[in-house]
Amino acid sequence: MVIAQELAKKQREISIAEFFEKNRHLLGFDNKRKALLTTIKEAVDNSLDACEEARILPDVNVEINQLSEFRYNVVVEDNGPGIVKVQIPKVFAKLLYGSKFFKLSQSRGQQGIGISAAVLYAQLTTGKPVKITSKISPKDPAHYYELYIDVKTNTPVIMKEEVIEWKKDSGTRIELTLEAEYLKGPQSVDEYVRQTAVINPHVTLTYTNPKAEQVVYARAAETLPPHPKEIKPHPYGIEIGLLMRMLDATPARTLQSFLMSEFSRVGAGTAKEICENSPLLPSMKPAEVSREQAEKLIEGISKTKIIAPPADCISPIGEELIEKGLRKEVEAEFYCSTSRPASVYRGNPFIVECAIAYGGKLPGDSPVILMRFANRVPLLYQQGACATTESVTDTNWKPYGLQQSGSSIPAGPAVIVVHMASVWVPFTSEAKEAIAHYPEIMREIKLALQECGRKLGIYVNKKVRIHQQLERANLFERYIPEVADSLSNIASVPKAALIEKLNSTLKKDEIQAQLDMKIPEPEDDTAAPEDSAETPVKKKAVKKEQQRKLK
Repeated sequence: MVIAQELAKKQREISIAEFFEKNRHLLGFDNKRKALLTTIKEAVDNSLDACEEARILPDVNVEINQLSEFRYNVVVEDNGPGIVKVQIPKVFAKLLYGSKFFKLSQSRGQQGIGISAAVLYAQLTTGKPVKITSKISPKDPAHYYELYIDVKTNTPVIMKEEVIEWKKDSGTRIELTLEAEYLKGPQSVDEYVRQTAVINPHVTLTYTNPKAEQVVYARAAETLPPHPKEIKPHPYGIEIGLLMRMLDATPARTLQSFLMSEFSRVGAGTAKEICENSPLLPSMKPAEVSREQAEKLIEGISKTKIIAPPADCISPIGEELIEKGLRKEVEAEFYCSTSRPASVYRGNPFIVECAIAYGGKLPGDSPVILMRFANRVPLLYQQGACATTESVTDTNWKPYGLQQSGSSIPAGPAVIVVHMASVWVPFTSEAKEAIAHYPEIMREIKLALQECGRKLGIYVNKKVRIHQQLERANLFERYIPEVADSLSNIASVPKAALIEKLNSTLKKDEIQAQLDMKIPEPEDDTAAPEDSAETPVKKKAVKKEQQRKLK
Protein backbone atom coordinates (compact mmCIF):
# COMPACT_ATOMS: atom_id res chain seq x y z
CA MET A 1 0.00 0.00 0.00
CA VAL A 2 2.82 2.42 0.91
CA ILE A 3 4.62 1.55 -2.34
CA ALA A 4 1.45 2.20 -4.34
CA GLN A 5 1.01 5.60 -2.67
CA GLU A 6 4.62 6.54 -3.42
CA LEU A 7 4.21 5.51 -7.02
CA ALA A 8 0.99 7.53 -7.26
CA LYS A 9 2.86 10.70 -6.25
CA LYS A 10 5.19 10.29 -9.24
CA GLN A 11 2.41 9.88 -11.76
CA ARG A 12 1.29 12.95 -13.69
CA GLU A 13 -0.12 13.93 -17.04
CA ILE A 14 2.39 14.15 -19.91
CA SER A 15 1.94 16.99 -22.40
CA ILE A 16 2.36 16.25 -26.10
CA ALA A 17 5.31 18.68 -26.22
CA GLU A 18 7.07 16.78 -23.41
CA PHE A 19 6.47 13.49 -25.21
CA PHE A 20 8.00 14.69 -28.48
CA GLU A 21 10.82 16.42 -26.60
CA LYS A 22 12.02 12.94 -25.57
CA ASN A 23 10.94 11.20 -28.79
CA ARG A 24 11.88 13.73 -31.47
CA HIS A 25 13.10 10.93 -33.77
CA LEU A 26 9.43 10.09 -34.36
CA LEU A 27 9.04 13.46 -36.08
CA GLY A 28 12.10 13.18 -38.32
CA PHE A 29 14.72 14.80 -36.09
CA ASP A 30 16.93 11.70 -35.78
CA ASN A 31 20.22 13.50 -36.40
CA LYS A 32 21.60 16.92 -37.29
CA ARG A 33 21.55 16.35 -41.04
CA LYS A 34 17.99 15.08 -41.11
CA ALA A 35 16.86 17.81 -38.68
CA LEU A 36 17.85 20.50 -41.21
CA LEU A 37 15.88 18.79 -43.98
CA THR A 38 12.81 18.18 -41.80
CA THR A 39 12.72 21.81 -40.62
CA ILE A 40 12.83 23.19 -44.17
CA LYS A 41 10.35 20.59 -45.45
CA GLU A 42 7.75 21.46 -42.81
CA ALA A 43 8.09 25.21 -43.43
CA VAL A 44 7.90 24.84 -47.24
CA ASP A 45 4.91 22.47 -47.00
CA ASN A 46 3.01 25.06 -44.94
CA SER A 47 3.87 27.81 -47.42
CA LEU A 48 2.72 25.81 -50.45
CA ASP A 49 -0.51 24.70 -48.77
CA ALA A 50 -1.35 28.27 -47.74
CA CYS A 51 -0.66 29.69 -51.22
CA GLU A 52 -2.72 27.03 -52.99
CA GLU A 53 -5.62 27.41 -50.58
CA ALA A 54 -5.63 31.18 -51.25
CA ARG A 55 -5.27 30.53 -55.02
CA ILE A 56 -1.92 32.34 -55.21
CA LEU A 57 0.90 31.11 -57.47
CA PRO A 58 3.60 30.30 -54.88
CA ASP A 59 6.93 32.13 -54.75
CA VAL A 60 8.94 30.57 -51.94
CA ASN A 61 12.38 31.63 -50.79
CA VAL A 62 14.56 29.20 -48.77
CA GLU A 63 17.81 30.43 -47.24
CA ILE A 64 20.34 28.61 -45.03
CA ASN A 65 23.11 30.50 -43.25
CA GLN A 66 25.88 28.74 -41.32
CA LEU A 67 26.66 30.43 -37.99
CA SER A 68 29.19 27.90 -36.65
CA GLU A 69 30.19 24.27 -37.22
CA PHE A 70 26.82 22.75 -36.27
CA ARG A 71 24.64 25.84 -35.90
CA TYR A 72 22.53 27.15 -38.75
CA ASN A 73 19.99 29.87 -39.35
CA VAL A 74 17.07 28.85 -41.58
CA VAL A 75 14.72 31.35 -43.26
CA VAL A 76 11.62 30.37 -45.29
CA GLU A 77 9.53 33.17 -46.78
CA ASP A 78 6.44 33.01 -49.00
CA ASN A 79 3.93 35.25 -50.78
CA GLY A 80 0.89 33.49 -49.31
CA PRO A 81 -2.19 34.91 -47.57
CA GLY A 82 -0.41 35.35 -44.22
CA ILE A 83 -1.77 34.36 -40.80
CA VAL A 84 -4.24 36.28 -38.66
CA LYS A 85 -2.48 37.90 -35.69
CA VAL A 86 -4.23 35.93 -32.91
CA GLN A 87 -3.43 32.60 -34.58
CA ILE A 88 0.32 33.15 -35.10
CA PRO A 89 1.43 31.98 -31.59
CA LYS A 90 -0.74 28.84 -31.70
CA VAL A 91 0.22 27.82 -35.25
CA PHE A 92 3.96 27.97 -34.56
CA ALA A 93 4.22 27.23 -30.82
CA LYS A 94 1.54 24.65 -30.01
CA LEU A 95 1.76 21.03 -31.11
CA LEU A 96 -1.37 19.35 -32.50
CA TYR A 97 -2.93 22.65 -33.55
CA GLY A 98 -4.12 23.03 -37.14
CA SER A 99 -7.00 23.17 -39.58
CA LYS A 100 -6.24 20.16 -41.79
CA PHE A 101 -6.75 17.26 -39.38
CA PHE A 102 -10.55 17.42 -39.39
CA LYS A 103 -11.30 17.86 -43.09
CA LEU A 104 -11.18 15.23 -45.81
CA SER A 105 -9.44 16.99 -48.67
CA GLN A 106 -5.91 16.76 -50.04
CA SER A 107 -3.20 18.81 -48.29
CA ARG A 108 0.48 18.42 -47.48
CA GLY A 109 0.08 18.89 -43.74
CA GLN A 110 -2.21 16.62 -41.74
CA GLN A 111 -1.59 16.41 -38.00
CA GLY A 112 -0.74 19.98 -36.94
CA ILE A 113 2.65 18.83 -35.64
CA GLY A 114 5.22 19.68 -38.33
CA ILE A 115 6.24 23.33 -38.02
CA SER A 116 5.69 23.50 -34.26
CA ALA A 117 7.90 20.41 -33.90
CA ALA A 118 10.64 22.23 -35.84
CA VAL A 119 10.25 25.18 -33.44
CA LEU A 120 10.51 22.77 -30.49
CA TYR A 121 13.70 21.18 -31.90
CA ALA A 122 15.30 24.59 -32.51
CA GLN A 123 14.40 25.67 -28.98
CA LEU A 124 15.86 22.50 -27.45
CA THR A 125 19.15 22.63 -29.36
CA THR A 126 19.95 26.36 -29.30
CA GLY A 127 17.60 27.90 -26.70
CA LYS A 128 16.64 30.62 -29.20
CA PRO A 129 13.03 31.59 -29.99
CA VAL A 130 11.44 31.33 -33.43
CA LYS A 131 10.97 34.63 -35.27
CA ILE A 132 7.75 35.08 -37.24
CA THR A 133 6.68 37.90 -39.56
CA SER A 134 3.23 37.75 -41.16
CA LYS A 135 1.02 40.11 -43.18
CA ILE A 136 -2.48 39.36 -44.48
CA SER A 137 -2.99 42.24 -46.98
CA PRO A 138 -1.37 45.44 -48.32
CA LYS A 139 -3.71 47.51 -46.11
CA ASP A 140 -2.86 45.67 -42.89
CA PRO A 141 0.39 46.01 -40.93
CA ALA A 142 2.94 43.22 -40.60
CA HIS A 143 3.09 41.51 -37.20
CA TYR A 144 6.41 40.31 -35.79
CA TYR A 145 6.67 37.69 -33.01
CA GLU A 146 9.40 35.91 -31.11
CA LEU A 147 8.01 32.71 -29.55
CA TYR A 148 8.89 29.82 -27.26
CA ILE A 149 6.93 26.66 -26.48
CA ASP A 150 6.13 25.99 -22.82
CA VAL A 151 6.94 22.27 -22.92
CA LYS A 152 5.02 21.36 -19.73
CA THR A 153 1.74 22.91 -20.88
CA ASN A 154 2.23 22.79 -24.69
CA THR A 155 1.33 26.48 -24.97
CA PRO A 156 3.06 29.42 -26.69
CA VAL A 157 5.14 31.92 -24.74
CA ILE A 158 5.41 35.32 -26.45
CA MET A 159 8.84 36.87 -25.89
CA LYS A 160 8.37 39.80 -28.25
CA GLU A 161 5.46 41.22 -30.23
CA GLU A 162 5.42 44.32 -32.42
CA VAL A 163 4.10 45.88 -35.62
CA ILE A 164 6.76 46.41 -38.29
CA GLU A 165 7.09 47.70 -41.85
CA TRP A 166 7.30 44.97 -44.51
CA LYS A 167 7.36 45.63 -48.24
CA LYS A 168 5.46 42.48 -49.19
CA ASP A 169 1.70 42.73 -49.92
CA SER A 170 1.08 39.53 -47.96
CA GLY A 171 2.98 36.46 -46.81
CA THR A 172 4.76 34.77 -43.93
CA ARG A 173 8.42 34.58 -42.96
CA ILE A 174 9.81 32.13 -40.39
CA GLU A 175 13.34 32.22 -39.03
CA LEU A 176 14.85 29.49 -36.82
CA THR A 177 18.28 28.87 -35.34
CA LEU A 178 19.05 25.20 -34.77
CA GLU A 179 21.76 22.59 -34.43
CA ALA A 180 22.15 20.93 -37.81
CA GLU A 181 24.55 19.67 -40.45
CA TYR A 182 24.56 20.52 -44.15
CA LEU A 183 25.75 17.85 -46.57
CA LYS A 184 25.09 17.29 -50.25
CA GLY A 185 23.74 13.98 -51.55
CA PRO A 186 20.52 12.09 -52.36
CA GLN A 187 19.00 12.86 -48.93
CA SER A 188 20.07 16.50 -48.74
CA VAL A 189 18.13 19.76 -48.63
CA ASP A 190 19.41 20.42 -52.18
CA GLU A 191 17.72 17.24 -53.45
CA TYR A 192 14.52 17.98 -51.51
CA VAL A 193 14.24 21.44 -53.11
CA ARG A 194 14.94 20.01 -56.60
CA GLN A 195 12.34 17.27 -56.23
CA THR A 196 9.82 19.77 -54.85
CA ALA A 197 10.32 21.78 -58.06
CA VAL A 198 9.75 18.61 -60.14
CA ILE A 199 6.47 17.63 -58.47
CA ASN A 200 5.16 21.22 -58.14
CA PRO A 201 5.59 22.70 -61.65
CA HIS A 202 3.46 25.74 -60.69
CA VAL A 203 5.93 26.87 -57.97
CA THR A 204 8.93 29.20 -58.20
CA LEU A 205 11.55 28.21 -55.62
CA THR A 206 14.59 30.33 -54.81
CA TYR A 207 17.15 28.39 -52.79
CA THR A 208 20.36 29.69 -51.21
CA ASN A 209 22.61 27.08 -49.57
CA PRO A 210 25.15 27.73 -46.76
CA LYS A 211 27.87 28.29 -49.36
CA ALA A 212 25.92 31.32 -50.68
CA GLU A 213 25.14 29.47 -53.94
CA GLN A 214 21.70 30.48 -55.19
CA VAL A 215 19.52 28.36 -57.48
CA VAL A 216 16.20 29.55 -58.91
CA TYR A 217 13.73 26.82 -59.93
CA ALA A 218 11.33 28.71 -62.19
CA ARG A 219 7.75 27.51 -62.56
CA ALA A 220 6.85 25.50 -65.65
CA ALA A 221 3.08 26.10 -65.37
CA GLU A 222 1.18 29.33 -64.82
CA THR A 223 -1.98 27.64 -63.58
CA LEU A 224 -2.65 26.40 -60.07
CA PRO A 225 -3.74 22.80 -59.49
CA PRO A 226 -7.50 22.33 -59.01
CA HIS A 227 -8.65 23.31 -55.54
CA PRO A 228 -9.64 20.08 -53.68
CA LYS A 229 -13.13 20.08 -52.20
CA GLU A 230 -13.87 18.76 -48.74
CA ILE A 231 -15.91 15.56 -48.62
CA LYS A 232 -17.46 13.31 -45.99
CA PRO A 233 -16.02 9.85 -45.22
CA HIS A 234 -16.89 6.96 -47.49
CA PRO A 235 -18.70 4.01 -45.80
CA TYR A 236 -16.13 1.46 -46.99
CA GLY A 237 -13.37 1.04 -44.44
CA ILE A 238 -15.23 2.71 -41.54
CA GLU A 239 -14.31 1.17 -38.17
CA ILE A 240 -16.70 0.38 -35.35
CA GLY A 241 -15.24 2.83 -32.83
CA LEU A 242 -15.51 5.79 -35.22
CA LEU A 243 -18.97 4.66 -36.36
CA MET A 244 -20.30 4.58 -32.80
CA ARG A 245 -18.87 8.03 -32.10
CA MET A 246 -20.54 9.36 -35.25
CA LEU A 247 -23.85 7.74 -34.25
CA ASP A 248 -23.72 9.48 -30.84
CA ALA A 249 -22.83 12.89 -32.27
CA THR A 250 -25.12 13.07 -35.31
CA PRO A 251 -28.14 15.43 -35.37
CA ALA A 252 -29.94 13.01 -37.73
CA ARG A 253 -33.15 11.53 -36.33
CA THR A 254 -33.20 8.21 -38.17
CA LEU A 255 -30.55 5.66 -39.17
CA GLN A 256 -31.37 6.17 -42.85
CA SER A 257 -30.92 9.96 -42.65
CA PHE A 258 -27.69 9.41 -40.64
CA LEU A 259 -26.21 7.31 -43.44
CA MET A 260 -27.26 9.86 -46.05
CA SER A 261 -25.97 12.93 -44.19
CA GLU A 262 -22.72 11.63 -42.64
CA PHE A 263 -21.27 9.65 -45.56
CA SER A 264 -20.42 10.42 -49.17
CA ARG A 265 -22.04 8.53 -52.05
CA VAL A 266 -24.99 7.31 -49.92
CA GLY A 267 -28.41 8.28 -51.24
CA ALA A 268 -31.87 7.25 -50.04
CA GLY A 269 -31.86 3.96 -51.98
CA THR A 270 -28.33 3.00 -50.90
CA ALA A 271 -29.08 3.86 -47.25
CA LYS A 272 -32.20 1.70 -47.32
CA GLU A 273 -30.26 -1.19 -48.89
CA ILE A 274 -27.58 -0.93 -46.17
CA CYS A 275 -30.28 -1.14 -43.48
CA GLU A 276 -31.82 -4.18 -45.19
CA ASN A 277 -28.43 -5.92 -45.41
CA SER A 278 -27.70 -5.19 -41.73
CA PRO A 279 -30.66 -5.97 -40.89
CA LEU A 280 -31.77 -2.83 -39.02
CA LEU A 281 -34.83 -0.61 -39.25
CA PRO A 282 -34.18 2.58 -41.29
CA SER A 283 -36.41 4.49 -38.84
CA MET A 284 -34.50 3.63 -35.65
CA LYS A 285 -32.72 6.43 -33.78
CA PRO A 286 -28.93 6.56 -34.28
CA ALA A 287 -28.26 7.14 -30.54
CA GLU A 288 -30.06 3.86 -29.73
CA VAL A 289 -27.79 1.71 -31.94
CA SER A 290 -25.87 -0.73 -29.72
CA ARG A 291 -22.35 -2.03 -30.31
CA GLU A 292 -23.71 -5.33 -31.69
CA GLN A 293 -26.00 -3.44 -34.05
CA ALA A 294 -23.10 -1.22 -35.14
CA GLU A 295 -21.17 -4.37 -36.10
CA LYS A 296 -24.18 -5.53 -38.14
CA LEU A 297 -24.30 -2.10 -39.79
CA ILE A 298 -20.65 -2.44 -40.86
CA GLU A 299 -21.42 -5.91 -42.26
CA GLY A 300 -24.38 -4.40 -44.13
CA ILE A 301 -22.13 -1.71 -45.61
CA SER A 302 -19.66 -4.34 -46.85
CA LYS A 303 -22.52 -6.27 -48.53
CA THR A 304 -23.83 -3.17 -50.31
CA LYS A 305 -22.42 -1.97 -53.60
CA ILE A 306 -21.49 1.70 -53.13
CA ILE A 307 -19.86 3.79 -55.85
CA ALA A 308 -16.36 5.15 -55.22
CA PRO A 309 -16.03 8.52 -53.50
CA PRO A 310 -15.80 11.66 -55.69
CA ALA A 311 -12.31 12.53 -56.91
CA ASP A 312 -12.78 16.31 -56.59
CA CYS A 313 -11.43 16.10 -53.01
CA ILE A 314 -8.06 15.18 -54.55
CA SER A 315 -5.85 17.43 -56.64
CA PRO A 316 -3.65 15.20 -58.82
CA ILE A 317 -0.86 16.75 -60.87
CA GLY A 318 -2.03 15.27 -64.16
CA GLU A 319 -0.08 13.49 -66.89
CA GLU A 320 0.91 16.65 -68.76
CA LEU A 321 2.18 18.64 -65.76
CA ILE A 322 4.03 15.78 -64.08
CA GLU A 323 5.88 15.25 -67.37
CA LYS A 324 6.59 19.00 -67.66
CA GLY A 325 8.07 19.04 -64.17
CA LEU A 326 10.24 16.03 -65.00
CA ARG A 327 11.44 17.53 -68.30
CA LYS A 328 12.34 20.76 -66.50
CA GLU A 329 14.75 19.12 -64.05
CA VAL A 330 15.81 15.81 -65.67
CA GLU A 331 17.61 15.71 -69.03
CA ALA A 332 16.63 12.56 -70.93
CA GLU A 333 15.64 11.41 -74.42
CA PHE A 334 12.23 9.89 -73.62
CA TYR A 335 9.45 10.80 -71.19
CA CYS A 336 6.09 9.22 -70.43
CA SER A 337 3.49 9.59 -67.68
CA THR A 338 0.13 8.28 -66.50
CA SER A 339 -2.52 9.17 -63.96
CA ARG A 340 -4.72 6.37 -62.60
CA PRO A 341 -8.47 6.70 -61.88
CA ALA A 342 -9.45 7.36 -58.26
CA SER A 343 -9.48 4.35 -55.93
CA VAL A 344 -10.26 3.79 -52.22
CA TYR A 345 -8.47 2.44 -49.14
CA ARG A 346 -10.26 2.36 -45.77
CA GLY A 347 -12.88 4.71 -47.18
CA ASN A 348 -10.25 7.29 -48.22
CA PRO A 349 -10.03 8.16 -51.93
CA PHE A 350 -6.59 8.35 -53.55
CA ILE A 351 -4.97 8.65 -56.98
CA VAL A 352 -1.60 7.26 -58.07
CA GLU A 353 0.45 8.96 -60.78
CA CYS A 354 3.64 7.76 -62.42
CA ALA A 355 6.22 9.13 -64.85
CA ILE A 356 9.45 7.80 -66.36
CA ALA A 357 12.40 9.63 -67.93
CA TYR A 358 14.78 7.42 -69.92
CA GLY A 359 18.15 7.70 -71.67
CA GLY A 360 20.07 10.87 -72.44
CA LYS A 361 22.76 11.65 -69.86
CA LEU A 362 21.27 9.42 -67.16
CA PRO A 363 23.73 6.76 -65.84
CA GLY A 364 23.01 3.36 -67.35
CA ASP A 365 25.13 1.08 -65.15
CA SER A 366 23.42 1.74 -61.80
CA PRO A 367 19.94 1.28 -60.27
CA VAL A 368 17.28 3.64 -61.60
CA ILE A 369 16.63 6.83 -59.64
CA LEU A 370 13.35 6.42 -57.75
CA MET A 371 11.52 9.61 -56.73
CA ARG A 372 8.70 9.03 -54.22
CA PHE A 373 6.06 11.65 -53.51
CA ALA A 374 2.93 11.94 -51.36
CA ASN A 375 0.59 14.92 -51.81
CA ARG A 376 3.31 16.73 -53.80
CA VAL A 377 5.93 16.27 -51.04
CA PRO A 378 9.23 14.40 -51.69
CA LEU A 379 9.93 11.35 -49.51
CA LEU A 380 13.71 11.08 -49.17
CA TYR A 381 14.11 8.74 -46.19
CA GLN A 382 13.00 5.16 -45.37
CA GLN A 383 12.87 4.13 -49.02
CA GLY A 384 13.10 0.42 -48.14
CA ALA A 385 10.08 0.65 -45.81
CA CYS A 386 7.79 2.33 -48.36
CA ALA A 387 4.94 0.72 -50.31
CA THR A 388 6.17 2.55 -53.42
CA THR A 389 9.58 0.83 -53.32
CA GLU A 390 8.05 -2.60 -52.78
CA SER A 391 5.68 -2.04 -55.72
CA VAL A 392 8.65 -1.09 -57.93
CA THR A 393 10.67 -4.17 -56.92
CA ASP A 394 7.63 -6.46 -57.38
CA THR A 395 7.19 -5.27 -60.98
CA ASN A 396 8.98 -7.21 -63.72
CA TRP A 397 10.97 -4.55 -65.63
CA LYS A 398 12.81 -6.81 -68.09
CA PRO A 399 10.06 -6.69 -70.78
CA TYR A 400 10.25 -2.88 -70.58
CA GLY A 401 13.95 -2.69 -71.42
CA LEU A 402 15.49 -2.37 -67.95
CA GLN A 403 17.78 -4.85 -66.21
CA GLN A 404 16.60 -6.49 -62.97
CA SER A 405 18.07 -9.10 -60.68
CA GLY A 406 15.35 -10.91 -58.73
CA SER A 407 13.12 -8.68 -56.63
CA SER A 408 15.34 -5.62 -56.65
CA ILE A 409 15.16 -2.08 -57.98
CA PRO A 410 15.78 -2.24 -61.75
CA ALA A 411 18.97 -0.91 -63.29
CA GLY A 412 19.26 1.34 -66.31
CA PRO A 413 19.36 4.96 -67.49
CA ALA A 414 15.98 5.94 -66.03
CA VAL A 415 14.19 8.04 -63.42
CA ILE A 416 10.93 6.63 -62.04
CA VAL A 417 8.51 9.06 -60.38
CA VAL A 418 5.58 7.80 -58.27
CA HIS A 419 3.11 10.20 -56.68
CA MET A 420 0.22 9.35 -54.37
CA ALA A 421 -2.47 11.99 -53.84
CA SER A 422 -5.03 11.36 -51.11
CA VAL A 423 -7.21 13.04 -48.49
CA TRP A 424 -5.22 11.10 -45.88
CA VAL A 425 -1.90 9.51 -46.83
CA PRO A 426 -1.18 6.52 -44.53
CA PHE A 427 2.39 7.26 -43.46
CA THR A 428 4.28 4.67 -41.40
CA SER A 429 5.22 7.31 -38.78
CA GLU A 430 4.67 10.93 -37.77
CA ALA A 431 7.86 11.81 -39.69
CA LYS A 432 5.90 11.22 -42.95
CA GLU A 433 8.73 9.48 -44.80
CA ALA A 434 7.19 6.23 -46.10
CA ILE A 435 3.74 5.07 -47.25
CA ALA A 436 2.14 2.14 -45.43
CA HIS A 437 1.68 -1.19 -47.24
CA TYR A 438 -2.05 -1.20 -47.96
CA PRO A 439 -2.90 -3.78 -50.68
CA GLU A 440 -5.20 -1.33 -52.49
CA ILE A 441 -2.44 1.30 -52.68
CA MET A 442 0.22 -1.16 -53.83
CA ARG A 443 -2.08 -2.55 -56.53
CA GLU A 444 -2.69 0.94 -57.97
CA ILE A 445 1.04 1.80 -57.87
CA LYS A 446 1.87 -1.42 -59.76
CA LEU A 447 -0.79 -0.72 -62.40
CA ALA A 448 0.57 2.82 -62.90
CA LEU A 449 4.14 1.48 -63.18
CA GLN A 450 3.06 -1.12 -65.72
CA GLU A 451 1.25 1.49 -67.83
CA CYS A 452 4.38 3.63 -68.04
CA GLY A 453 6.52 0.51 -68.44
CA ARG A 454 4.60 -0.52 -71.57
CA LYS A 455 5.21 2.91 -73.15
CA LEU A 456 8.89 2.65 -72.24
CA GLY A 457 9.08 -0.89 -73.66
CA ILE A 458 7.67 0.29 -77.02
CA TYR A 459 10.29 3.04 -77.18
CA VAL A 460 13.22 0.81 -76.15
CA ASN A 461 12.20 -1.95 -78.59
CA LYS A 462 11.91 0.58 -81.42
CA LYS A 463 15.37 1.90 -80.57
CA VAL A 464 16.77 -1.66 -80.56
CA ARG A 465 15.23 -2.30 -84.02
CA ILE A 466 16.85 0.87 -85.39
CA HIS A 467 20.22 -0.22 -83.95
CA GLN A 468 19.81 -3.59 -85.69
CA GLN A 469 18.97 -1.86 -88.97
CA LEU A 470 22.07 0.28 -88.60
CA GLU A 471 24.25 -2.78 -87.92
CA ARG A 472 22.87 -4.52 -91.03
CA ALA A 473 23.49 -1.38 -93.06
CA ASN A 474 27.08 -1.18 -91.79
CA LEU A 475 27.62 -4.83 -92.66
CA PHE A 476 26.24 -4.38 -96.18
CA GLU A 477 28.28 -1.19 -96.64
CA ARG A 478 31.50 -3.16 -96.14
CA TYR A 479 30.71 -5.38 -99.17
CA ILE A 480 29.44 -2.63 -101.51
CA PRO A 481 32.81 -2.23 -103.36
CA GLU A 482 33.04 -5.98 -104.06
CA VAL A 483 29.38 -6.20 -105.16
CA ALA A 484 29.81 -3.14 -107.39
CA ASP A 485 32.97 -4.63 -108.93
CA SER A 486 31.19 -7.88 -109.79
CA LEU A 487 28.13 -6.10 -111.22
CA SER A 488 30.34 -3.78 -113.24
CA ASN A 489 32.01 -6.76 -114.93
CA ILE A 490 28.67 -8.46 -115.64
CA ALA A 491 26.63 -5.45 -116.80
CA SER A 492 29.44 -3.30 -118.21
CA VAL A 493 28.34 -0.37 -116.00
CA PRO A 494 30.89 2.00 -114.39
CA LYS A 495 31.82 0.87 -110.90
CA ALA A 496 31.58 4.39 -109.40
CA ALA A 497 27.97 4.76 -110.56
CA LEU A 498 27.05 1.38 -109.04
CA ILE A 499 28.65 2.27 -105.69
CA GLU A 500 26.74 5.57 -105.62
CA LYS A 501 23.47 3.78 -106.46
CA LEU A 502 24.00 1.07 -103.79
CA ASN A 503 24.86 3.67 -101.13
CA SER A 504 21.68 5.63 -101.89
CA THR A 505 19.63 2.41 -101.64
CA LEU A 506 21.17 1.69 -98.24
CA LYS A 507 19.67 4.88 -96.67
CA LYS A 508 22.15 4.70 -93.82
CA ASP A 509 21.91 8.44 -93.16
CA GLU A 510 18.15 8.15 -92.62
CA ILE A 511 18.59 5.30 -90.14
CA GLN A 512 21.28 7.23 -88.25
CA ALA A 513 19.03 10.31 -88.17
CA GLN A 514 16.23 8.23 -86.59
CA LEU A 515 18.66 7.00 -83.96
CA ASP A 516 20.01 10.47 -83.15
CA MET A 517 16.67 12.21 -82.90
CA LYS A 518 14.18 11.70 -80.04
CA ILE A 519 11.76 9.02 -81.14
CA PRO A 520 8.18 10.28 -80.69
CA GLU A 521 6.30 8.99 -77.68
CA PRO A 522 4.39 5.80 -78.59
CA GLU A 523 0.71 6.21 -79.18
CA ASP A 524 -1.85 4.25 -77.22
CA ASP A 525 -2.52 0.78 -78.60
CA THR A 526 -6.26 1.44 -78.56
CA ALA A 527 -7.19 3.89 -81.32
CA ALA A 528 -9.81 6.55 -80.73
CA PRO A 529 -13.38 5.66 -81.80
CA GLU A 530 -13.34 8.14 -84.70
CA ASP A 531 -10.07 6.65 -86.05
CA SER A 532 -11.51 3.14 -85.85
CA ALA A 533 -14.63 4.28 -87.71
CA GLU A 534 -12.58 5.80 -90.56
CA THR A 535 -10.36 2.76 -91.07
CA PRO A 536 -12.76 0.76 -93.34
CA VAL A 537 -13.42 3.90 -95.42
CA LYS A 538 -9.67 4.46 -95.91
CA LYS A 539 -9.17 0.81 -96.92
CA LYS A 540 -12.03 1.07 -99.46
CA ALA A 541 -10.54 4.26 -100.96
CA VAL A 542 -7.12 2.61 -101.33
CA LYS A 543 -8.70 -0.41 -103.05
CA LYS A 544 -10.58 1.83 -105.54
CA GLU A 545 -7.38 3.73 -106.35
CA GLN A 546 -5.55 0.46 -107.01
CA GLN A 547 -8.34 -0.74 -109.34
CA ARG A 548 -8.29 2.60 -111.21
CA LYS A 549 -4.55 2.29 -111.82
CA LEU A 550 -4.95 -1.27 -113.11
CA LYS A 551 -7.57 -0.10 -115.61
